[in-house]
Amino acid sequence: MTDINWNNNPEITDELVKEHGLTADERALMVKILGRTPTLTELGIFSVMWSEHCSYKSSKLHLKTLPTKAPWVIHGPGENAGVIDIGDNQAAIFKMESHNHPSYIEPYQGAATGVGGILRDVFTMGARPIANMNALRFGRPEHPKMRHLLSGVVEGIGGYGNCVGVPTVGGETNFHPSYDGNILVNAMAVGLADQDKIFLSAAAGVGNPVIYVGSKTGRDGIHGATMASAEFTEDSEEKRPTVQVGDPFTEKLLIEACLELMSTDMVVAIQDMGAAGLTSSSVEMASGGGVGFTLNLDNVPQREQGMTPYEMMLSESQERMLVVLKPDRVAEAEAIFRKWDLDFAVIGEITDTGNLTLMFKGEVVADIPTQPLADNSPEYDRPWVKKQPPAKIEANDVAAPNDLGDALLKMVGSANLSSREWIWQQYDHQVMADTIQLPGGDAAVVRVHGTKKALAISTDCTPRYCYADPYEGGKQAVAETWRNVTAVGAQPMAITDCLNFGNPERPDIMGQFVGAIDGLREACTVLDYPVISGNVSLYNETNGTGIHPTPAIGGVGLLKDYSKMVTIAPKNDGDVIILIGESHGHIGCSQYLDIIEGREEGAPPPVDLALERKNGDFVRAEIQSGHVTACHDISDGGLFIALAEMAMASGRGMDIKLNNGEIPLHAYGFGEDQARYVLSVPMDKADAIIAAAANAGVKAEKIGTVGGDALVVENGFTISVNELLDAHTSWMPNYMSNEV
Repeated sequence: MTDINWNNNPEITDELVKEHGLTADERALMVKILGRTPTLTELGIFSVMWSEHCSYKSSKLHLKTLPTKAPWVIHGPGENAGVIDIGDNQAAIFKMESHNHPSYIEPYQGAATGVGGILRDVFTMGARPIANMNALRFGRPEHPKMRHLLSGVVEGIGGYGNCVGVPTVGGETNFHPSYDGNILVNAMAVGLADQDKIFLSAAAGVGNPVIYVGSKTGRDGIHGATMASAEFTEDSEEKRPTVQVGDPFTEKLLIEACLELMSTDMVVAIQDMGAAGLTSSSVEMASGGGVGFTLNLDNVPQREQGMTPYEMMLSESQERMLVVLKPDRVAEAEAIFRKWDLDFAVIGEITDTGNLTLMFKGEVVADIPTQPLADNSPEYDRPWVKKQPPAKIEANDVAAPNDLGDALLKMVGSANLSSREWIWQQYDHQVMADTIQLPGGDAAVVRVHGTKKALAISTDCTPRYCYADPYEGGKQAVAETWRNVTAVGAQPMAITDCLNFGNPERPDIMGQFVGAIDGLREACTVLDYPVISGNVSLYNETNGTGIHPTPAIGGVGLLKDYSKMVTIAPKNDGDVIILIGESHGHIGCSQYLDIIEGREEGAPPPVDLALERKNGDFVRAEIQSGHVTACHDISDGGLFIALAEMAMASGRGMDIKLNNGEIPLHAYGFGEDQARYVLSVPMDKADAIIAAAANAGVKAEKIGTVGGDALVVENGFTISVNELLDAHTSWMPNYMSNEV
């Protein structure tokens, strides 16, 4: 047993262990692993590594069931980010993570450091980041804090992304009362790398030096991972000191310095210091390589006086990396980081002990086996109960509105369906000059610089579906990103996920998680759309009230020739509008029911994955053949909202005649049946597309033509495009200026 310096260590009481978020059983296991009582520093290390945020102890049993492999997957879950093959020795690297709790407490810095952290996950793999995305959830617009939270989060995302020079190309923002006390800020980053220059985190080589690079360590973010693994209470505002502070200008320097370092052959392993900071990076690198680390904390660059080992190991100060170098290359590497005006310090070396050994002022202050901290951390099979889905609401049981046109205007101008332009105008979405489909469409599209290729990126989830039926909601979240990527003409390749749920110790919440995982697994399997990275965020609750289950999905697809990309905007008067898919008027759990009727009820629309695949593959093939001039998937608000969005995007009207049969027109138009698309096609291509659909077993019908200055639905309504735009674009600016 190593002699431990017990100076200045408090008694490790049950109360102190509880304050660190560990249970009595976990304390017993910790003592068994060490063979003794831990020091305060060791207790802190166990607490963050065994937190939900770092260990996935309540979720990993179920995460293991997700499909993660495909011929094009180079690296799946387990690395900093997932990697897929996009041809020509190039790889796309991407991941999505949560920064929910910090963003509620301090919205600007919480969101900003969420962006910074996800960028580091990508460039630590050797990739140059090319795009940021996000998925945001806020509470009721009328909630007294919500304007402040929305403003701060958007400013934080834009402030960090704009300054670091990576475009924020899209995302989603929704409002619901379940997020009143616990907003969600999920950040996604996508990067590009050469396949033969991808860097991993597993350390190797006994005696190799361990190098700290980037910014100095301060006291910000201490216990950030633990705070992210606990429910909110009335004293959550007091947790501001656990929110990190970001510096995008330093991050930009760090990106350039790391990519320059990676262009050499000096690097053995590299890892960013994210949640749990120096602790997680060193433990994961050592554990992943089956080696030990000895670190001399006296050498850690510090920006504050008198920092203790506990503070240095648990700090989540931003813009820091840990690197293992070849021993004869340290001077060369240091010159690179000094050139970029960044700290560079040799803080340790690799050992053969398998332990993380910490030295401070000549004494050993911690000595812990790394395997139980990382790979062999606790794993729980939490009790769960299956959510019983509500009964289906029949279309004929929902009354028609007095005026269908007024209902449409109310919906396009509502909090959840109005334009998000106020948000994305604050983001630099064209820096790097490769963004070729701007926010507002089905998916963002970013060129692979210097090639004909492009990546299509979408984030999506429908939490009201997931709350009503976690299994169907999980399927739909995956299917919708698959549709969004398909709708621009890209081949969907893989997803990253950010699984946001309440307290897993409650069987009903754990049942939501298990149901959603079952849905994700089935959708990813049928759609051949594997999960290659992700994040789980639990304990999204305030005073025992959980958020709606929100398994946010980030999908990425490949366009081999971006000249074949389409947008949602019809291009020519006289083009024919074609509806793809089966419409049954599924009105339960819909935006119509919520916005017009004030009811959040009913079963969500069922997701037929075989039909999703058949219809999507057909639509993509028609786009790639050049037969389609515009395409939009049908999702929130149904067919009428999709048509309105297409008209507003183009400034062109449409004349529509629907064959709704026995289905009431309002249910047919606002129903949210899945696996559907609207196409705009040249008149001389329309009949051929209808025939091709029939041959493929895909339901397709002509429903109208492009032209005029109004959206006209026979026997329904006539609304000018300008009137739609006025309603659609005014809600959020008015809300943020306190006029609604």
